[in-house]
Amino acid sequence: MLPEKKQVLIVDDEPNLRKILSAQLTRDGYDVLTAEDGEQGLERLRDNHIDLVITDLKMPKVDGMTLLKEALRLDPDLPVVVITAHGTVDTAVEALKSGAFDYLTKPFDKDEVRSIVAKALRTKELAGAEVSAGAPSSDARFGIIGQSQGITDIYAVLERVADTPTTVLITGESGTGKELVAHALHHHSARKDKPFIKLNCAAIPKELIESELFGYERGAFTGAVGSKPGRFELASGGTLFLDEIGEIPVEMQVKLLRALQESEFERVGGIKTIHVDVRLVAATNRDLKKLITQGTFREDLFYRLNVVPIRLPALRERAIDIPVLVEHFLVKFNERLKKNVGGVEQDAMDVLSNYAWPGNIRELENVVERAVLFSDGAKLRVQDLPPELRGSTSTPPPAVGDAPRDLAISGDGGLKEHVKTAMSRLERELVGRALQQTGGNVTHAARLLKISRKGLQLKMKELGLREGASEKGD
Repeated sequence: MLPEKKQVLIVDDEPNLRKILSAQLTRDGYDVLTAEDGEQGLERLRDNHIDLVITDLKMPKVDGMTLLKEALRLDPDLPVVVITAHGTVDTAVEALKSGAFDYLTKPFDKDEVRSIVAKALRTKELAGAEVSAGAPSSDARFGIIGQSQGITDIYAVLERVADTPTTVLITGESGTGKELVAHALHHHSARKDKPFIKLNCAAIPKELIESELFGYERGAFTGAVGSKPGRFELASGGTLFLDEIGEIPVEMQVKLLRALQESEFERVGGIKTIHVDVRLVAATNRDLKKLITQGTFREDLFYRLNVVPIRLPALRERAIDIPVLVEHFLVKFNERLKKNVGGVEQDAMDVLSNYAWPGNIRELENVVERAVLFSDGAKLRVQDLPPELRGSTSTPPPAVGDAPRDLAISGDGGLKEHVKTAMSRLERELVGRALQQTGGNVTHAARLLKISRKGLQLKMKELGLREGASEKGD
């Protein structure tokens, strides 16, 4: 497939601001959509695959806070950056506490815009490896699905520590649901009505991690045109979730340790000591004890974080939970994709249960979504699953001389040419099926294929599929 540009939606009722931001982000290599008010912004959100939203807070018809909440309802991992004037920074801070990724203050610096956009998109990319806290099934405990021994052990720990101020360290491979557990700790505590602030430490450049955690004062560094609270400040009274804690540079770990022990810190460039009440939950997929021996993680910080450890088992360690997880994802994607797949055939479930799942629950979720999308039967079958899952249960490769007639080897090209032809046919089939599934709607088909609308249009042109396809956004 063609390389996919990230698509940014700018929502603002000021034409000049839309024009300036759009021009800068286009020069920086992004696809840009614009909307002149919140109502039009919601339409763009529903009809396009959006990677980042930048929105003004004060707009006619639908304001930025309403847009923010709807955007996060549609996609909990979608980063939203809000724009505010100097006199309304408090409103922007409230937006951050409601789930916004960051904010820009008018007039903004182009380098600040570039930095925030890059951080936001990097955070979204990293979130793709984890399992977000979506709506759990009705029978899920703490929003977590499963009855294996490893999961029931976690239930027991959550029951004891959720409603306490104790620091928790969550460990486990990528895709096992660490953020889901962090949300459970927050939502089953007395802090549930206070902010849940998260920061992926791996998404933040080392030189910016201090200002992200503790904020900064005006003039603290180039581009600091105003003061700004950090994540500790925003989380006061609630929960701060630091994902990928092992990526914090050593020189910052001393300041983090002090903030945890004393519940106080100073902003970058500031002299005033700020006191906060924060419950910290940290997570990592790395071996922190190994990092300690390598000298890249402080032992005293590790013991301060590791008050209550929670280890999430890999999916291969809890295969007994796979059928109920599959059923959960079937319900989810039947609703999202407007399908009616009634279950999974036993041989297909056997394949799913016996696969090693290196990507854990996130990989399982993606596989079920893809299978539901392209399934033509009443139930998911083995042939609906990706080839890498089928293994020994898949159809054996054809013997020499048994190749399909339309892939017969000719003397006109070598292996690369034949592979290219086969890939082109596969792309044509997948794009065609997505368009058929969505009634020819390019926007919705792009969303199903997880590429940008423009990327799908270019691919359709390349494959000769443009004619007859709807390009409406509704």
